[in-house]
Amino acid sequence: MTISQSEFTLLGDAIWLDFVNTANGRTPSPPDLLSDDAAVLRWAQAQSLHANGNLPGLKEALQLRDRLTALAVALDRGLQPPAGSIVAINEQLSGQPGCHQLIRTSGEWQLRFTPTRRSPLLQAIAQSAAATLASPLLYVRRCAGEGCSLFFTDDSPTQSRRWCSMAV
Repeated sequence: MTISQSEFTLLGDAIWLDFVNTANGRTPSPPDLLSDDAAVLRWAQAQSLHANGNLPGLKEALQLRDRLTALAVALDRGLQPPAGSIVAINEQLSGQPGCHQLIRTSGEWQLRFTPTRRSPLLQAIAQSAAATLASPLLYVRRCAGEGCSLFFTDDSPTQSRRWCSMAV
């Protein structure tokens, strides 16, 4: 299957924001890019994510996207993450099989969770959102471009990035 390079805008700098951005765009009324199960699969392929034989249904994918959209909006506005968004992320993360391992990094011991298999699609998206929340120097922004509603991450030293892309 050939994936159109322009079908999905992958500018969020985080998988979860690219997922949220499937309902946003660079026009005032963008089309929803996840219109059916096949579109979810094409988006996963565009992100090089694997469904591991467990492709979520459209309804489940859209429910997670709605919760993550609420999270992106809250973070962009400097608000606390909505409880429903955290519950949705934790529900996805709870299904990840693996184990904790003690590893040495830069001379210090750390306890890390190591998955025993590749994450299914929605778990990978939830892991991306969790990583953003856990990073104190990573901010979520909504593009300031006229008519653009795409979200992106800002890790610039002054946290002053305003656009999802200089092409806006």
